[in-house]
Amino acid sequence: LQLVQSGGGLVQPGGSLTLSCAASGFTSDYSGIGWFRQAPGKEREGVACINTGDGSTIYAESVKGRFTISRDATKNTVSLQMNSLKPEDTGVYYCAAGLDFGHLWSSQLGLWGQGTQVTVSS
Repeated sequence: LQLVQSGGGLVQPGGSLTLSCAASGFTSDYSGIGWFRQAPGKEREGVACINTGDGSTIYAESVKGRFTISRDATKNTVSLQMNSLKPEDTGVYYCAAGLDFGHLWSSQLGLWGQGTQVTVSS
């Protein structure tokens, strides 16, 4: 499995960005695909994750109501729509795929994309 990320960049507070993750390879083996982020000096944390089987989602409390994760099964892509961005959303965002949805979210066990920088600043 290979994950290729796109999107990201610099945005002002209150703005929006969309991140995309294109998966290729044995995608059907992976039940969870999610987004994680790492801010400078902080540990990597989960942002949002989607179960590829039933479509259920989970979000970090800090992004609920602002971020939306979605999947296009026909294109094998997972997107993260980020609205009402705040400076504290700044960080490197990683796409990840896990064989187990729960393990991916709770233990970050999976395969990782290359990461993309998101900077929220005026």
